[in-house]
Amino acid sequence: MDLKKYLKERCQLVDEALDRYLPKEDELPASLHKAMRYSVFAGGKRVRPILMLAACEAVGGDIRRALPAACAMEMIHTYSLIHDDLPAMDDDDFRRGNPTNHKVFGEATAILAGDALLTEAFILLSTQGAAAGVPAEALLAVSNEISRCAGSRGMVGGQVVDMESEGKHDIDLATVQYIHIHKTGALIKASIKAGAILGGGGEAAVAALTKYGEAAGLAFQIADDILDIEGTTEEIGKDAGSDEARGKATYPALVGLAESKKRADELVEMSLAALAGFGPEADPLREIAKYIVYRKS
Repeated sequence: MDLKKYLKERCQLVDEALDRYLPKEDELPASLHKAMRYSVFAGGKRVRPILMLAACEAVGGDIRRALPAACAMEMIHTYSLIHDDLPAMDDDDFRRGNPTNHKVFGEATAILAGDALLTEAFILLSTQGAAAGVPAEALLAVSNEISRCAGSRGMVGGQVVDMESEGKHDIDLATVQYIHIHKTGALIKASIKAGAILGGGGEAAVAALTKYGEAAGLAFQIADDILDIEGTTEEIGKDAGSDEARGKATYPALVGLAESKKRADELVEMSLAALAGFGPEADPLREIAKYIVYRKS
């Protein structure tokens, strides 16, 4: 399959839906809505929503049923990036090649823009999701999965341990894995599982795709660790080498670059093995798993 074409088409589909679902810039309070849209449309690859749509396809579902939830996931992801970039956290000046939200709109508005995006996601899940013909029990299961993976037992918990581990020299592999699985992997796994549920997948299919999501999610963050070392600022859209400069707990810092690449390769194979029971309908997921690790940005 032509992955580049597939990603471009799905990204456009998600962007058009996000534009419909988000408040317009001139709706009061305009400053807040402008800040929300600024970060949402700052050039993201839409990996999580595209994975959700691909998982829906893999179980034979109609992607229109998953599109609102896919957009909700991108709102949650974007809120996390806005907050992650704040001076109190990673203090980044650039994101996706653009000035970070707080650099443009100020810290207070950036915080509130993140808060609003998180809330807007669940408004979308509970209204547009229902309008897309999703059974109430499926929508409830998806909302529960996304909530758990975004909260203190998921992404936010991973962010806390990431900050607490910064600059420490006695961090072990278990801690690094906890950070990666929760801070990045949780939302990727939730995207895949949600897509499978919204597509009407059976218990075995949902379980298999969840395994795929777990492996792909961890691989994604290890690949990010590697890119921070080998990529350029232009390629990755933020300061290259920032993880090492801050003393971040990463795979390369703990086990070295070569071992990190080996582990990422193993995780790709694990994710592909989880799809063994699926046919060509899961080819986008197969190609995305490889893209996640071997991408250059």
